[in-house]
Amino acid sequence: MKLLLHMCCGPCACYPVKKLRADGIEPVGYFFNPNIHPYTEWDRRLKTAKEFAEKVKMEFYADENYRLRDFLKKALPAEALPNGRCTMCYTWRLEEAARFAAANGFDAFTSTLFYSIYQQHDLMKRTAEKFAAQYGVQFYYEDFRPGWQEGIDISHELELYRQPYCGCIFSEEERYSKAIRKQRRKENKAKKRARLAAEAAAAKEAGHE
Repeated sequence: MKLLLHMCCGPCACYPVKKLRADGIEPVGYFFNPNIHPYTEWDRRLKTAKEFAEKVKMEFYADENYRLRDFLKKALPAEALPNGRCTMCYTWRLEEAARFAAANGFDAFTSTLFYSIYQQHDLMKRTAEKFAAQYGVQFYYEDFRPGWQEGIDISHELELYRQPYCGCIFSEEERYSKAIRKQRRKENKAKKRARLAAEAAAAKEAGHE
């Protein structure tokens, strides 16, 4: 199978590449991540993806255009929709992976997005399947999350740069803003209280039956 592996970064590819090779599949890396900002962060992740590919002797392609303006044109309107920004981001990258795979004679495509324990796995799977059908190329599905820690260990062994946030300028703010972290803790506590209250009410009602 000629498989295109969309790569978010070098470290996130460590386990998927090892697992795919163990299964007899030799992936070809593809870096397309217009969501990553600022420029210095995008450039460092691109270079680290190339470094990883060289160290593990994997064929590698990359879209080396920094696309902040294109990203903002898509992201800002999407912010008004529930989960809009992340949905837009998954859609953009997975569609491009499917398009590139179909245009370049690959049998199938997948993504290191399916390695992350922080991403919306089911949404990404549905999105990838949609574009596989649209572009006439197979989506190779595998849940790489069981290898999360192993991938981290491999990235340390290879001495790869590990990024501290998801990629976009919004996630960078969410990672470092004390005000946002404080608000999220407050919201999480409120959700927990509401859940406990609902469970207590349900238990009380069950006791009266």
